[in-house]
Amino acid sequence: MFDTTIIFISYRSEKLLLNQIKKLPKLIPIIIIDNSNSFLMKEHIKKEYPNINIFVKENNGVSSALNFAVEKVKTKYFLQINPDIEFKYSDLNIFLELARKLDNKFAAIGPRFLNVNNKSHKQISEKIEFDSIDSIHGSCMFINKNCFKKIGCFDDKIFLYFEETEYCYRGKKYNYKSYQTNKSKVTSTGRSVDLSNDSEKISNVLIWHFIWSKFYFSKKKYGKFSSLLIFLPIIIRIITKIFLNKLIKNKKQLIKYKTRYDGLINSIKGNKSSLRP
Repeated sequence: MFDTTIIFISYRSEKLLLNQIKKLPKLIPIIIIDNSNSFLMKEHIKKEYPNINIFVKENNGVSSALNFAVEKVKTKYFLQINPDIEFKYSDLNIFLELARKLDNKFAAIGPRFLNVNNKSHKQISEKIEFDSIDSIHGSCMFINKNCFKKIGCFDDKIFLYFEETEYCYRGKKYNYKSYQTNKSKVTSTGRSVDLSNDSEKISNVLIWHFIWSKFYFSKKKYGKFSSLLIFLPIIIRIITKIFLNKLIKNKKQLIKYKTRYDGLINSIKGNKSSLRP
């Protein structure tokens, strides 16, 4: 277990993060990358938890933060986990056992997620102990640091969404598969970001990045021309929604679909994932 470093990427998730820290063994190394400039949280953690290194960093996205954190990792493995995930840390032994069984040749290992939509969240059959899978969900990923480096880390052009999908896809090119184990089970308590003050603004930022990243990954996997054909029905649907909401003067929905359109067009043009909270 102590051959693993826990990595948390935090953005406005102090309460969830502190609850997670309390559950962890005091000897396990932990790295926190705070993207929301919470210097008060940093001072509190430094006083109470000597096993934790916390870095307050400019918010350049999940990929950039994780790559930065891994440079600080001194153990053989690391577990990147979202603050909102309910995880039994004794299950690290399950991941370590599977890593040894795989001869340490894997892109990532992840747990089974409970209470998720099976259509949008693909998982292996519940009847088997473990199996390979196209992509591990980015909210809980167990990774061998050497494999991570050989695959080439996360693509830091991606600010948010599909970074784990792209990483696992690239891992297969290096003959490193990703695996899910049913022996470890997790649940999510909800969003890891506190949206209480400006939920609509943050939600629109998430909408922008989701569609930007979705097309960006599709372009890497299938090429630009094929991706344009794949996304053509989506483009038509977005334009239709913009027209209808303009007609009925639904400002909230109009902004939402205009944001989505802007994110997609920027990705098609090859522009950077530039929108920030």
